[in-house]
Amino acid sequence: MYELLPELSAWFAGGERFALVTVVNTFSSAPRPPGAAMAVSASGEVVGSVSGGCVEGAAYDLAQEAIATGLPALHRFGVSDDDAFAVGLTCGGIIDLFVEPVDAASFPQFAALAEAAARQEPVAVATCLEGPGTVGAHRLLTPGHTAGTFGDPGLDASVTEAGRGLLDAGETRTVYFGAHGERMGDVVAVFVRSFAPPPRMVVFGAIDFAAAVVRVGKYLGYHVTLCDARPVFATKARFPDADEVVVDWPHRYLRDNPPDDRTVLCVLTHDPKFDVPLLVEALTGQAAYVGAMGSRRTHEQRLTALRERGLTAPKLARLHSPIGLDLGGRTPEETAISIAAQIIAVRNGATTRPLSATRGPIHRRAVASAAG
Repeated sequence: MYELLPELSAWFAGGERFALVTVVNTFSSAPRPPGAAMAVSASGEVVGSVSGGCVEGAAYDLAQEAIATGLPALHRFGVSDDDAFAVGLTCGGIIDLFVEPVDAASFPQFAALAEAAARQEPVAVATCLEGPGTVGAHRLLTPGHTAGTFGDPGLDASVTEAGRGLLDAGETRTVYFGAHGERMGDVVAVFVRSFAPPPRMVVFGAIDFAAAVVRVGKYLGYHVTLCDARPVFATKARFPDADEVVVDWPHRYLRDNPPDDRTVLCVLTHDPKFDVPLLVEALTGQAAYVGAMGSRRTHEQRLTALRERGLTAPKLARLHSPIGLDLGGRTPEETAISIAAQIIAVRNGATTRPLSATRGPIHRRAVASAAG
């Protein structure tokens, strides 16, 4: 829903009631994960998606009903093996959709949520889906502030504790409590949607391949930084898609801006005086992915230099080099796609094999280190 907030904020500021349809649970194979959302304005305009098309029509009708009645509701869509097409979700999975009207009366915390997300501050919103609590009530959660109530102090306290834990992990999912917040209960369902700042991608080396990697990084939702020590090459004009262009020695920049466990580092400098000290910093940090460009011969020489710097085998095993998957690409754009494919595979703990050669669910949860 993060990408929908600018448009939804405009609707909210204009005083127009709209309906928000959110995936709050999935079972078996499902086209969109929890947190995926679609919004419908009172005038019938639609943004977002909850299913990739298979239940959008039904979701639109439910949204129009919520706008008209002002009442939230939880709905389940799924299929049986005997009658897959009758219900509408033809992938064989089940999704729960929460449909709610949004205006100043029904969701008074919405403006604060949108403003915090726009500032890229960590914020979560907990919504009561069902149970003895107030269905449709919201509780806004930041690391140091709360707003909104479910009508029970014990439930509010438990939701706050669990919600902040999910926010710290960048997770979005439904959690369950007893009527007064008991953690072993299952009578109150609460959906916690986390809005963590976007993960970082840092691309080192102001070369033509870097421009393509920057573009694909933005497409994947990363906050992308281009870093190079050469001011004549590291310019905003050459990398207009980057969120920021930094002129600095790569290893010094990384030391001063250490990666977290969602950060992706793409080392395209292809020069030992840059990439060896940079990789020493990168491989001793917490980055989710470290990839370095170069031939196989360059990679072996680089490993030797890194071992001489004291890096152990477990740290060197984190290095993806030569960077990217074997897709046979040669152009900057093809190379960027192979790098992006490897980043996605590492993030999700995937095999990189053709789907036709694998078994089990097609859509999988990201590994814990890449949460958010």
